[in-house]
Amino acid sequence: MAAGSGRYRRATVRSLTERRPQSLAGQVFLLQLTVGLLLVLGTLAALLLTSRHDAEEEARSRSVAVAETFAHSPGVQGALRSPDPSKILQPLTEAARKRAGVDFIVVMNTHGIRYTHPIPQEIGKPFVGTIGPSLAGQVHVESVSGPLGHEVQAIVPVDDSHGTVVGLVAAGMKVASVSRAIAGHLPVIFIISGAALALATAATAVITTRLRRQTRGLGSVEMSRMYEHHEAVLHAVREGVVITSAEGRLLLANDEARRLLALPDDAEGRAVSQLPGLAPGLAGLLASGRSATDEIHQTGGRLLAVNQRPTDRHAAGMGTVTTLRDSTELRLLSGRAEVAHERLRLLYEAGVSVGTTLDVARTAEELADVAVPRFADYVTVDLVAPVLHGDEPTGSGAQQMRRTAAHGVRADHPFLPAGTPITFVDGTPQARGMASGRSQVVPDLSTTPTWQLQDPDRARQVLACGIHSLITTPLRARGNILGMANFWRAQGSEPFDEEDRSLAEELVARAALSIDNARRYTREHALAVTLQRSLLPRTLPEQSAMEVAHRYLPAQSGVSGDWFDVIPLSGSRVALVVGDVVGHGLHAAATMGRLRTAVHTFSTLDLTPDELLGHLNDLVDQIDQEEAETGSDTNITGAITGATCLYAIYDPVSRRCGMARAGHPPPALVHPDGTVEFPELPACPPLGLGDVPFETTELHLPEGTQIVLYTDGLVEERTRDFDVGMEMLRGALSRPGRSPEENCRAVLDRLLPERPRDDVALLIARTRVLGPDRVASWDVPFDPAAVAGMRSSISAKLAEWGLDDLAFATEVVISELVTNALRYGSPPVRARLLRDRSLVCEVADGSNTSPHLRYAATTDEGGRGLFLVAQLTERWGTRYTPQGKVIWAEQPLPANGAEEPAGSEGPQPAP
Repeated sequence: MAAGSGRYRRATVRSLTERRPQSLAGQVFLLQLTVGLLLVLGTLAALLLTSRHDAEEEARSRSVAVAETFAHSPGVQGALRSPDPSKILQPLTEAARKRAGVDFIVVMNTHGIRYTHPIPQEIGKPFVGTIGPSLAGQVHVESVSGPLGHEVQAIVPVDDSHGTVVGLVAAGMKVASVSRAIAGHLPVIFIISGAALALATAATAVITTRLRRQTRGLGSVEMSRMYEHHEAVLHAVREGVVITSAEGRLLLANDEARRLLALPDDAEGRAVSQLPGLAPGLAGLLASGRSATDEIHQTGGRLLAVNQRPTDRHAAGMGTVTTLRDSTELRLLSGRAEVAHERLRLLYEAGVSVGTTLDVARTAEELADVAVPRFADYVTVDLVAPVLHGDEPTGSGAQQMRRTAAHGVRADHPFLPAGTPITFVDGTPQARGMASGRSQVVPDLSTTPTWQLQDPDRARQVLACGIHSLITTPLRARGNILGMANFWRAQGSEPFDEEDRSLAEELVARAALSIDNARRYTREHALAVTLQRSLLPRTLPEQSAMEVAHRYLPAQSGVSGDWFDVIPLSGSRVALVVGDVVGHGLHAAATMGRLRTAVHTFSTLDLTPDELLGHLNDLVDQIDQEEAETGSDTNITGAITGATCLYAIYDPVSRRCGMARAGHPPPALVHPDGTVEFPELPACPPLGLGDVPFETTELHLPEGTQIVLYTDGLVEERTRDFDVGMEMLRGALSRPGRSPEENCRAVLDRLLPERPRDDVALLIARTRVLGPDRVASWDVPFDPAAVAGMRSSISAKLAEWGLDDLAFATEVVISELVTNALRYGSPPVRARLLRDRSLVCEVADGSNTSPHLRYAATTDEGGRGLFLVAQLTERWGTRYTPQGKVIWAEQPLPANGAEEPAGSEGPQPAP
């Protein structure tokens, strides 16, 4: 019975093999032939439509081009104005029409009356078409029925030199000409289509023959059933199935085998030895074809139990069938040591990578960077707001937090970006962690509603991204909780467990100490910067001699002793000073404040630059001596071994500038034409390093010259030489016409690195001139009788300046000063008035005797001169010159006379 059933099945299969192939192959052939024919017909139709469209577009383009060319041809406008335009234009249009390949060129007047036409009888008749747009100056293209039939024409205006339309030119082609052009392409199109159809028919026949051979005569029903059985077995079995050929090539692998072996999509057909990621031992077993029973092989982090047997000897081309079973559970015990080693390595890398800078935000970012992706898929760090500014946390409870770092395996994560303020809601894991000081583990976010209280909408976005687990750990250092570090895991990662909690706490503890160190440094740095800025000028004083711009930039790593100042002097002069105390820290900043105050004090004495630096040198010596005697810890405060300084005085009347420097970089002079010069000043040692006398250099500066003073932090940088920095400074300033403010920006953009290691002070002043219309001077004869003449001269000059209200007081001041010079001084005596922001009266004589203010008794005959001067003026004083001395006094101008000199911009605020 069994033998009979077998014979029946074989007969049935044989009959199916004989009947089905022709039916299946014929159907496939007919279907492919039909598809090929439809493709060829569709292609033919597309070619015809494309050819027609291209021909019409070409006709339109050619018509427009011919019409525009003829309309702008020389002589057309003259012919239109001639008594008989047709006589001139008709031969020209016919010749142009034949050369251009169009059917007509028609020239007409603005009323549409033709001057030319291919059919002479049409000349003088109205033009058939729309001329309105062309009369408005536009090029108009249209299809019309004209004398030549259905035409495509372009109408172009003819404009005279004033833009007036004086005529029209139309050019075009007959639609029949376009159709003939399309018909010329039809033979080629039909030949190509026929060849394509023949090629498709031949390809269909070849494919049908090959399909018949590959199906081995099985019909569609049998093939579908076999395919279903094959798929059901391969996909349902929970073991990997691999079939290899006798030559060692992979013929088939089911889904489980692909997962276990991490096979690529194109693995089938490749040699087993060439498959990526396959362990050599397993690859050798698959290629060998030998039998194997429960052999253990490790590949891709898994332990696989492998069974292999040869295939049926009747299965042509097949070698072996291999089954694979995942036995990774056996590896758990052996893998614990590897996990512990990986965690130790992570902690080591965290110790090296976290805390590389003394920046709070950067340290938080480093914690997030080191934890992703080795410990978590996403990390967010939220710090208490005062910590970011260097302050200590205010205490427990609901505190204002700020998102400081957010990093993950994907840039488009759903978490709040860095910089966002956050306040943890009561009941959330973060709030519980802040209150208790312990880490909170949420293994499954989808089943834990408390963490969603913070922001329900964002929580839904987090879950939608596949994030499923959370550990939130307090950043605790020195008894203070600085913030919270949140570790998140997404799909593809195991949920957090208690072992992960201990690793997170160890990781965060190291980062918290670095963040607290950065916080403490930030506080100290902010205090030092605040002190230093409080010692620098916040606004510059009012003066008219210079237009000033300045910058001060503290170093990123600490403060130093750089300073600058602008000091108005008597006689409308201005002093510029830039200095740098050697060293860093609060001590250097405090010393800078003492030196700046001393410069202000010495400048009130109207000392020359070399004399002022001499007094400043004595002060620095005294400061160093005090430090040595008190035995201060210079390792903490920073040793003060000297200071550099450059002091300059500019006189807007004489345009002379005196400069002296003590160990400071030379100034730069930017002339009005943009050339940059570094004047040679005597190179004297820094302050406090010697008793070498200082020298003053006098320079004559044209109006508009910019004096650039700076500290060494601008040009000195560890990546370049000093000379390179000076040349970069020259290049940044070599632009004529820029203001001091623009030059400040250009210099800093060109020379400063992203994180400067030293303070930078920059002061740029553009000189102005107090013109002759604001200066009056007289040589006074050495005779008491000259005082009366000076009174009248002063009164006349004040009347000329419109300052009659000051006439009485000024006459008294000048007469007393001149009388004092004649009585106690020596010739020559010279008087001068300066009209600036105030009225300045000066009397110079050749004596160095200093006048003194005293209070005369009631019975005294004299002694009241300088007392009257002090009462009638705002301030007065004496300055010494190489020729003697100058006694000066200043009076405020009345409201109607307080006119600023040309170009003055008033006080310059500190940035």
